[in-house]
Amino acid sequence: MSEVGRVYYVYILASRINGTLYVGVTNDLLRRATEHREHLLKGFTKTYNVTRLVHYETFGYITEAIHREKQLKNWKRAWKIQLIEAGNASWDDLYSTLY
Repeated sequence: MSEVGRVYYVYILASRINGTLYVGVTNDLLRRATEHREHLLKGFTKTYNVTRLVHYETFGYITEAIHREKQLKNWKRAWKIQLIEAGNASWDDLYSTLY
């Protein structure tokens, strides 16, 4: 059973196909993806123009989501690319699927 009414997301953004990758966690994926796309947040994704949502996973508990985020951040780049391509072979921007 999950935390009542809560959904948490671990997501991967890319600058382009096989480009720079970013892994994050949030409780509001649409808001967070918009912040990255509109460069509303200073930091890595703004500096490297990492805005394409290429993968996300949902969790019922924040502890699970944070654990998965840390796991993915420690993965080799090749493993992240395999994960992305397993569910999104053409690296489509999934942003439009959020609303």
